Amino acid sequence: MSGPGHSTSTPLSAPTAPVMPGGKEPEVNKLFRMAMKHEASDLHLKAGQPPMMRMRGEIARMDMRPLSAEDMERLLLPLLNQNQRRILDEEGGVDYSYVIGQDECRFRVSLFRQRSRLSLVARRVNTSIPSFEKLGLPATISTLCNYPEGLVILAGVTGSGKSTTIASMLDYIAGREALHILTVEDPIEFTYVDKKSYFNQREIGLDCVSWHKALKDAVRQDPDVILVGELRDVETFEAAIHAAETGHLVFGTIHAASAATTINRILDLFPPEKHGAIRQALANNLKSIVAQKLLKSIRPGGGRVPTNEIMIVNPIVKKLISEGRDSSLLDAIRMGFQEGMVDFTENLRQLVDRGDIDKATALEVAPNPEQLKMALKGIKVATPGIL
Repeated sequence: MSGPGHSTSTPLSAPTAPVMPGGKEPEVNKLFRMAMKHEASDLHLKAGQPPMMRMRGEIARMDMRPLSAEDMERLLLPLLNQNQRRILDEEGGVDYSYVIGQDECRFRVSLFRQRSRLSLVARRVNTSIPSFEKLGLPATISTLCNYPEGLVILAGVTGSGKSTTIASMLDYIAGREALHILTVEDPIEFTYVDKKSYFNQREIGLDCVSWHKALKDAVRQDPDVILVGELRDVETFEAAIHAAETGHLVFGTIHAASAATTINRILDLFPPEKHGAIRQALANNLKSIVAQKLLKSIRPGGGRVPTNEIMIVNPIVKKLISEGRDSSLLDAIRMGFQEGMVDFTENLRQLVDRGDIDKATALEVAPNPEQLKMALKGIKVATPGIL
């Protein structure tokens, strides 16, 4: 998911490459620049393997010698500041942003130990924010930016483009309304340009000491829109719900495969005795869930294209969530097509018909391949009554 967009500036907190003696860049920057040159989505470094890159969804080994454990220590440890080194030593892994040159390119880095040796995975983040059209997102996405308050969740596995989609949504809002948009991230991925809206971006560990402190401060900083990075635990979810309840539009991401499984994923954060209260909080405050996957495009130079499932919390969906009838949410999504809802099966059919992906790819990722085969033939599956 890439495309031209607005230029961005690096926040004061963004860690840039340290300057080596003689003013030279760190040696490892050659590998980061290699990923930039080949437009790889990720750079992978592991002791015992040559440098690797993910290109068009697949891992490719570079024609270079394998890196030794000593190479990894020599190349990577000098990049860390004192706090990052402490986290690596105490917890076995550390996440941080890394900027090449004067904001030439930004990477989201995960440096960790495996079998007592260092490994690195760095996600290349576009310094421009693509539009909905460039990303190939459904038209409904723009309507999800118009809520005055509530919670909008982007769901998907790692590498599904959730952060890019949210960045596009926030950039869209910023160009249309005079608001204060506050992001709390670990680490910051995209940097934004102040337009009609203006941004404040806080990175855990650099701009604030903890999620608890940042999220406690957030509602006191007069934001209209809040990005709460990843809904990873009870603390972040409760903060997101509290912000939504107090009149803010809140965006967050979560690791889940579909709209229905997103509800279950949130409930899994809490003990069973709290599930009823959490369901009611979701029914009252959740506005939409957008589940997303990235697929190979068959268009020349197309890269990857998203397929989406969009659930909007209308009265039917609200009732199903409140009553714990998650198995009926997919039927509610299909019934709500006139409101802009779409399930993966229908969206995959649209992508095939549009010439973005081939039929084989669509069938491979389809939740129900038989239903997709029928849809591609123009046969619609009847939706049962769910009330």
